[in-house]
Amino acid sequence: EISAICENRKMNVAHGLAWSFYIGYLKLVLPSKCVLFPSIYISLPSCLISDTWKLHILMPLSCTIPDKLEDEDSNIEFLDNLPDIVIDRAGVRRRVYKHSLYAPHHCVLECATPLLSLYEMSKESSAEFSTEDRLEQAKLFYRTLKDILDNSRDCRNSYRFIMYDEAAEDPHFLSKVILKHLQQQEKEEYSLSEGSEVQTDQHKAMSRDPTLMISNDAPASLMSQQCIQ
Repeated sequence: EISAICENRKMNVAHGLAWSFYIGYLKLVLPSKCVLFPSIYISLPSCLISDTWKLHILMPLSCTIPDKLEDEDSNIEFLDNLPDIVIDRAGVRRRVYKHSLYAPHHCVLECATPLLSLYEMSKESSAEFSTEDRLEQAKLFYRTLKDILDNSRDCRNSYRFIMYDEAAEDPHFLSKVILKHLQQQEKEEYSLSEGSEVQTDQHKAMSRDPTLMISNDAPASLMSQQCIQ
């Protein structure tokens, strides 16, 4: 009975998609990316964030995902695919996983492909999946995936979600959203780096050997000090 209620309310769709996306993809590529991406970014001095090589996952609430991001926003330019991540998986030898680099800020971007499944479901009459269901499940997908990754040690600090609701009247909305997130990320990293340096300086100061301040002046009596006052 409980299973039927969940199925009727489409409560299990986003949960299953989030876990599938994590187990079947992110859990595999994010740890490998942490080793691969830094070597790529070293050769890219024009990066907006030179110390970060996160995978930026786009999450449009409308679930409309373009095949080419540059078709969505002309300010976004595809540069190249990064070196393949190759993994033996489910009987497939040397299965290839790709990631794409985009200008102008040399950012690794991709859309959360399960959202495309939600979009396609809403177009299939047999799925009985309304636009309202799609929006609700898109939000639930984000929350579920975030909870999963927040508790994953292997994937920690290797990704960043960019969730947004499109503004159709602005042809460059997507590039502006991405830039805003990158700038916010830069501020966060600068604050963390600055805080780390302060703590390091404090630690160095506390760890120094104590020194004696020796004066050649003869000690003054309490009476003489009172007279001076």
